[in-house]
Amino acid sequence: MMARELHTVLDREPLPTAPARPPRRRPWLVPLLVCVLLAQMAVAMVTAAVQQTPTIDEPVYVATATDYLHEHRVRYNPEHPPLGKLVVAAGLAFADPHYDPSFAGDQGQVGRHLLYESGNDPWRVMLWARLPVIVLTLAFGLVAFAFARDLMGPAGGVVTLALYAFSPDLIAHGSLATLDVPAAGFLLTSVWLLWRARRRPRLYVPLAAVAAGAALATKMSTLAAVPVLLALAGWSVWRADADADSDAGERSAGGVASAAEGATRVAGGRAGVAKGVAAVAGGSETVAKDVAAVAGGVAKGAAAVADGSAAVTDDITPVPGGVAPVAGGVAAVAGGVAAVSGDVAAVSGDVAPDARSRRRALLRALGGAAVLALGAVVVVWASYLVVDPRLRWAPEEPVPVVHGLRAVLVDLLPFPEAYRDGMRVQFGFEDYPWQGFLFGRLYTGSLWYYLPAALLVKTPLGMLALWAAGAVAVVAVRGLRPAAPYLLAPTAVLLGAAMTGSRDFGTRYAIFVPMFLAVAVAGVLAVRWRWAAAVTGALVLFVAGSSLRTYPFYLPYSNEAFGGPDQTHLRLHDSNVDWGQDLGRLADRLRERYPGERIWLVYKGAGVPSYYGIEAADPRKAPAADVRGLLVVSDSAAAKATGRLAELIDSARSIDHIGHSITVYRR
Repeated sequence: MMARELHTVLDREPLPTAPARPPRRRPWLVPLLVCVLLAQMAVAMVTAAVQQTPTIDEPVYVATATDYLHEHRVRYNPEHPPLGKLVVAAGLAFADPHYDPSFAGDQGQVGRHLLYESGNDPWRVMLWARLPVIVLTLAFGLVAFAFARDLMGPAGGVVTLALYAFSPDLIAHGSLATLDVPAAGFLLTSVWLLWRARRRPRLYVPLAAVAAGAALATKMSTLAAVPVLLALAGWSVWRADADADSDAGERSAGGVASAAEGATRVAGGRAGVAKGVAAVAGGSETVAKDVAAVAGGVAKGAAAVADGSAAVTDDITPVPGGVAPVAGGVAAVAGGVAAVSGDVAAVSGDVAPDARSRRRALLRALGGAAVLALGAVVVVWASYLVVDPRLRWAPEEPVPVVHGLRAVLVDLLPFPEAYRDGMRVQFGFEDYPWQGFLFGRLYTGSLWYYLPAALLVKTPLGMLALWAAGAVAVVAVRGLRPAAPYLLAPTAVLLGAAMTGSRDFGTRYAIFVPMFLAVAVAGVLAVRWRWAAAVTGALVLFVAGSSLRTYPFYLPYSNEAFGGPDQTHLRLHDSNVDWGQDLGRLADRLRERYPGERIWLVYKGAGVPSYYGIEAADPRKAPAADVRGLLVVSDSAAAKATGRLAELIDSARSIDHIGHSITVYRR
């Protein structure tokens, strides 16, 4: 089987009910399925990238990346390291947007100025900025496929890639010039390489260090995974040593076999002794006969004595011939004993416990963790040096001061000052009283269960079932248990860290979950249940259908249990449903269906409505009696509406919904 040839964790045997016929070899089938799955994901992401206007965060990243290209310095957006924006810059290098470095303003204003006030085409600039992230997202799909194939062979790889390629969250955020998918993908790559390091640590631990450093150089939230990565690096090296010791044990077993062979030779030597003794007995009998002949010769006379003596001499000759086999048998005994002694000594040397070897294994494990840490630090420094070899750091906005344990942790980071200041900015964000929205409830602060609840809404039902089954399988199936720490520990630690954050803004903060758990789902194929493969296939098709039905509106997706994409705004807000992505669609709808009508607009996003031909006024700045015509409100703004805006919405009638993220009311 191909799974066995690939040295999977679990060598599966055919089920008892499997037909006894040779498998058909179709080497083209798996590559074809991989290409089809990635192609549909690419089409979905490119379509979204072409049709969506800039989301809230994108102009900041695009402006920062453009500043990297033109000014070669780090001054904007310090809360995120440079690598993810360098990826965006790779696409912007082809777009070559006009950039005014003398413009004064914060990072958000610089982004709007670049896209809408500098003579650039925002559609073209944003598409080129998004394309490198799309390519990287597809590459991470191949990583997920390879990881699952290592566990369960090609079938497991295809199942994992299908879940990855049809994930609405991965498609939605993989099509944007943001940092969430790149950071999570680099982490997945690092863990996969650490898994492979169990066989070849010298090759894969350094590569895993590069991937881990890439994650840290993309988003600071990945710092939470560092302890897990270090532990996995040490464990992989330790297991590699244990496997080497196991091979040595097999060699010791060979030594035992040699000892048995030596014992056989001893027995053969003893048989030789017996034969020699028998020959001695035969020789003695001949001596007795010859002595009798000598006596007869003496009676005949002295002359005959000489002749009799000669005969005696000739007749005694067989005695030495009998002794010779004795000597040969003894020599064989000595050789057999010597062989046994040598083999037993070899066995004793291999089997005897050696405390020094254990200490060496522990040191090598610690060395593996050190290599991972050192490599990651080098990559982070390199990402800053690529932008500015002189490492100049002049923040455009004030950096908050942190105190206590946070200050100690920031000072201990072995990274450039710009990175540490970015951490201070992140801690400042954590102290801000953000507003959240969950299941119709508007609140200030954060809810620890927000992310699990949001994932429950925004994950296809079939995918939720397969996630649960996969997590159970990698723990319950004995052959898959070695993979459990690699798949479940990073997911649990990162999710736990994200759940303690103060910003309940969307499942993008847990975008690593569909990546890691998609790999775990491959383990379901190891379950010894005759219908496991069929049920898995049916659930994958259910996921595919749910994902395809939401095309091309992936950002506001919610599963069928919660009413689908059109109902997401009733339960979630911000990047879960409305991130400013549908301003262009709104402009098209207003021109097609509502030409010439008075428009009142409350838009939550980074786009400029007038650029798209939307001439509107803010209803919050006018008397309620004057607000007549079309009231257009972003669903995130409607979710948090209070005061006058809430009154206006309550007294209006909903008549249209654009992109499942902007509602049109009539007053």
